[in-house]
Amino acid sequence: MGKSNKLIIYTDGGARGNPGPAAIGVVINDNPDMGFKAKHYSEAIGKTTNNVAEYKAVMFGLKKAKFLLGGDRAKETEIEICSDSEFVVNQMNGVYRIKDEDLKPFFIEVWNLKQDFKHVSFSHIPREKNGAADSLVNQALDTLL
Repeated sequence: MGKSNKLIIYTDGGARGNPGPAAIGVVINDNPDMGFKAKHYSEAIGKTTNNVAEYKAVMFGLKKAKFLLGGDRAKETEIEICSDSEFVVNQMNGVYRIKDEDLKPFFIEVWNLKQDFKHVSFSHIPREKNGAADSLVNQALDTLL
């Protein structure tokens, strides 16, 4: 079995109130074949909507993966974004059209960030499978209160 050049990134974003104080949580899984240890990130992002927070979490995860891997290695790496946001996953997979003009710049930025990697896929997962990223969002939100 060959080495796997794949990273799985779990992302979550949330706002208390919509819009309201918002935060992101990102877990980049480890990949022993790449010598890559798991990383956990959380960050308060100010007042925004749930959908914007979900997009910002994806953007953060892709930017952080590129930074950690370096540009050349990123080009050889497949990324799987796992999110419990059916909305963002379906927009990125072309299932849903982007009707909200305010979300188009976020979609475009994620689309552009995808170009830094060999391949980026988006998978919808149930909220209970996204516990670590969700917990990071809540930790960041709790620091605001």
